Amino acid sequence: MSWGTELWDQFDNLEKHTQWGIDVLEKYIKFVKERTEIELSYAKQLRNLSKKYQPKKNSKEEEEYRYTSTRAFLATLNEMNDYAGQHEVISENMTSLITVELTRYVQELKQERKSHFHDGRKAQQHIETCWKQLEASKRRFERDCKEADRAQQYFEKMDADINVTKADVEKARQQAQLRHQMAEDSKAEYSSTLQKFNSEQHEHYYTHIPNIFQKIQEMEERRIVRIGESMKTFAEVDRQVIPIIGKCLDEITKAAESVDHKNDSQMVIEAFKSGFEPPGDVDFEDFTQPMKRTVSESSLSNSRGDGKSEPKFGSKSKGKLWPFIKKNKPPPPPPASASPSAVPNGPQSPKQQKEPLSHRFNEFMTSKPKIHCFRSLKRGLSLKLGAGPEDFSNLPPEQRRKKLQQKVDELNRDIQKEMDSRDALTKMKDVYIKNPQMGDAASVDHRLAELGQNIEKLRLEVQKFEGWLAEVEGRLPARSEQPRRQSGVYEAQNASGVNSCAQDRESPDGSYTEEQSQETEMKVPATDFDDEFDDEEPLPTIGTCKALYTFEGQNEGTISVAEGEMLYVIEEDKGDGWTRIRRNEDEEGYVPTSYVEVYLDKNAKDVHKPLQKISE
Repeated sequence: MSWGTELWDQFDNLEKHTQWGIDVLEKYIKFVKERTEIELSYAKQLRNLSKKYQPKKNSKEEEEYRYTSTRAFLATLNEMNDYAGQHEVISENMTSLITVELTRYVQELKQERKSHFHDGRKAQQHIETCWKQLEASKRRFERDCKEADRAQQYFEKMDADINVTKADVEKARQQAQLRHQMAEDSKAEYSSTLQKFNSEQHEHYYTHIPNIFQKIQEMEERRIVRIGESMKTFAEVDRQVIPIIGKCLDEITKAAESVDHKNDSQMVIEAFKSGFEPPGDVDFEDFTQPMKRTVSESSLSNSRGDGKSEPKFGSKSKGKLWPFIKKNKPPPPPPASASPSAVPNGPQSPKQQKEPLSHRFNEFMTSKPKIHCFRSLKRGLSLKLGAGPEDFSNLPPEQRRKKLQQKVDELNRDIQKEMDSRDALTKMKDVYIKNPQMGDAASVDHRLAELGQNIEKLRLEVQKFEGWLAEVEGRLPARSEQPRRQSGVYEAQNASGVNSCAQDRESPDGSYTEEQSQETEMKVPATDFDDEFDDEEPLPTIGTCKALYTFEGQNEGTISVAEGEMLYVIEEDKGDGWTRIRRNEDEEGYVPTSYVEVYLDKNAKDVHKPLQKISE
């Protein structure tokens, strides 16, 4: 079955068919190219998705990835990144193995097709030329024969006419003979041209055209085979990455199976355990008999219950402001639905103090125990405004122990690095001593001395932190001990007495701040003056708030705020319509709850944490 014999007369149709085949090939190339673009776009979107949910370095999110569930999610993100890489491989392989190769093949195919059909047209033009020559020879032979017949008839007519001279007859005879000779010559030429045409025609239809059509047929068959191979490659490129994609999915499954809820629960304990025992029973205080009462470490804090006992010196009452400011909670504000213009500037003022405030302040400041407590409080506040103490004393015991242990391990690693560097320099020095041409041994002495000093400093740091660690481990209460209430007092480990101004407090949300004092508390008798102007540490911040409207706090116990101002929240609304806030260390008071938008922060541990960090 050959196109040369079966389609000898379908030159134009073959030309159209082969052009259609090239169009199909170009269409397939375009299809593969668009597929590669889709794969690249998909891979890019997968990578962006994985990057979007990756934890940010040196952020709180990075710390959250210590749990097995979050680590499994992180592993899923990493595997999705590799998964995207396989789609990029698909795109690259399809581009190099299909798109590029087929594009080059199409160019070659067009050139080959052009050459074959050029030969075919040339052969057709040749056979058409031969046919025209045959037709011209045939017409000339026909014309000469007719001329010869007319000359013969004219000669016979002249020969029969008696009136014609002999010379005219002879002339007519010679003309007839000449025409007959020309007819014979035309006949011979026509016969020769006919034989030549038949030979050319036979060769054209049985040799030239079959050969050309056979080449065109082979070209078309190669095109068909090539597009079939490209389709097979299209599938193989996908099949080659299936095992790697399967491994990615297996790793995701493995990560999912590694999620351990028990381990995560234990890590929550390790992250937030304070190391304290729950508070014990509250001691009964008999008020029926007059007695001098001093602060009890197990007394109930103002934050627990509605019935508030009167705090004494050294207590951590949360109902006080500053030592010389008397707290008066204002009456309930207007409803939240009322507009700001309809709300008065502040609640009605309570009964004013009869004794001048300056006189009472002087008496307070001349009291030595109170001066000691006030100074301790200022020292604790200034410490909390900084980056935190070096011994992590602002943390609960258990968390402090973990931080100290991490610091000791970090210092030990630094010591090991310095020792490795010293050993390497010592070996280098030995080499220089044995081979002076390689270097001066004295050149490394200065560096060795520096390393020795660094190691000694690091060892001193380790000893310092190990001492703090041993102190904390010795201070952690045992389960067998009688638990005591942590209502605002963290008892120092000094058996000679208690701290002069308790600075260890447990905030309402359970967070803990600690400030140790090595000074001894002085117990003094309680008086009415002490009840009103007792020193205390400020309440911790439990969140932030934004003022929605301007409030003029002109009455005692309130505070003025401007619209849009950001402040600290130190006490939530207890149902009376007022929220207690703080602007800075010296300014705090109540504002109507409807005037502010509150953002509680249950992780707030520092009463003087910068506002921008709390809001984060």
